[in-house]
Amino acid sequence: MKNSPAIVQQENIVSQIHFIRGEKVILDSDLAELYGVEVKALKRAVRRNIQRFPIDFMFELNKEEYDFLRYQFGTLKRGEHSKYLPFAYTEQGVAMLSGILNSKRAIEVNIEIMRTFVKLRQWLPAHKELEKKLNALEKNYNENFKVVFDAIRLLMKDDSKPKHQIGF
Repeated sequence: MKNSPAIVQQENIVSQIHFIRGEKVILDSDLAELYGVEVKALKRAVRRNIQRFPIDFMFELNKEEYDFLRYQFGTLKRGEHSKYLPFAYTEQGVAMLSGILNSKRAIEVNIEIMRTFVKLRQWLPAHKELEKKLNALEKNYNENFKVVFDAIRLLMKDDSKPKHQIGF
């Protein structure tokens, strides 16, 4: 099988991953956009197959979490956001969606989402190791190099994470 360009760029997927209740999740509205379906159709398919989505695969946001996200997204425009609380899907929940959404695009998008989650998992330990090495190097140099180390730390900062954790 030859490599074809990804249907969805990993940068777009990473920007839609949120940290809620200690989990990396993607909201139903973001998934529906990626899959090219309406949120209503996605939720309907999930509800028809709810036994496939235990709490560690998918959960519904509570009012406080949703309000916090609304605050992060800015002012809501009429017709752009659901009046119902969104579902949040973990990596396992996204994988399970591939079994109930049976379109070519859904399969291709799921593959890219799974690849993105794997890359995030691979990147985090490497990032921590780099941080340790940087701290060890900093101990060997005087105050004149503090600016250099601060600049490196700024570059290492992960901008894909939300600034505040949502939930408990």
